[in-house]
Amino acid sequence: MAENKDYEDEEMTVELELEDGSKVNCAVITILTVEEKDYIVLLPLDEKGENNDGEVWFYGYSENPDDPNEEPELIYIEDDEEYEKVTDAFDEYLDNSEFDELIDE
Repeated sequence: MAENKDYEDEEMTVELELEDGSKVNCAVITILTVEEKDYIVLLPLDEKGENNDGEVWFYGYSENPDDPNEEPELIYIEDDEEYEKVTDAFDEYLDNSEFDELIDE
């Protein structure tokens, strides 16, 4: 993979197909590991590439270790307790991010 200095400044996005067949472009906020499982945090964007309500979506996240070029799989979280653990981990991530930004200034 070629080194791209602007890469860190670019937002990574994924396109999700919803149950009704519509597609939504989402910014990838982070990937969290909770109890040895990976979860992805997505920020849904409108057609202008913006998010006005601050809503984020959480999905289980799985990559094929044998083929890094294969599209990762996003898994809907059906268990309320599991979902709660992921939202708590994301809150902690946000707290740590804000703290890190204060240190950098």
